[in-house]
Amino acid sequence: MTDPIVEEVREARMAHTLKFKGDLNLICEDLKRIQKESGHKFVRLEPKRIQTTIQTQ
Repeated sequence: MTDPIVEEVREARMAHTLKFKGDLNLICEDLKRIQKESGHKFVRLEPKRIQTTIQTQ
C-alpha cells in the first residue's frame, strides 16, 4: 500500500537532504532556521519522571 501523503513527505525530506548533500549539521541548522522564522510558538517540556519502586522478595 502506498500512502500519497507519506510519499510527499519523503520526497520533500529527500530534496532537503540533497540540497545540503547529506550534511546532517547543515540540515539541522536549516531546520532550526525555518522553525525560528515560522513565527510559531514552540514549547519545550521537561521530560516526565518515571517513579520507580523497589520490590523486595
